[in-house]
Amino acid sequence: MSAARNGGIKPIVVNRRARYEYEIEQSFEAGIELQGTEVKSCREGRVNLTDAYGAVRDGEVWLLQAHISPYSHGNRQNHDPLRPRKLLLHRREIEELARAAAEGGRTLVPLRMYFKHGLVKVEIAVARGRKLHDKRRVKARRDAERQIRQELGRRR
Repeated sequence: MSAARNGGIKPIVVNRRARYEYEIEQSFEAGIELQGTEVKSCREGRVNLTDAYGAVRDGEVWLLQAHISPYSHGNRQNHDPLRPRKLLLHRREIEELARAAAEGGRTLVPLRMYFKHGLVKVEIAVARGRKLHDKRRVKARRDAERQIRQELGRRR
């Protein structure tokens, strides 16, 4: 799907594991402070959010452990792949994220990274970790829904 049809949004990476491991409560769209070679690596799709998480420190939100590979045509100006990156949010949103993350058992998880009108954005969510039995229940429900859709498709 072209970015024009998708409202100017071009996906870079989706953290599919996050929706399985965590129960998403609320999500926010944030800008991200990147260096030039990081943006070029993002355009190549060389980003990994699997182990990434967010943290609120000194009134700022940081994206930690997000791996953006060094740019393939970069030189000595290339960036550190795992460096902390500042997320750009309104003060009101930062306060809300800090309050939610301070509650027991909640964490900030990046769900996806994408280009929106030429700017890199990150969707970050307040999430609560799922227990093993919850994961099994979610998987069973998903499988049942898929089976129902298949059966309804065959009857038409």
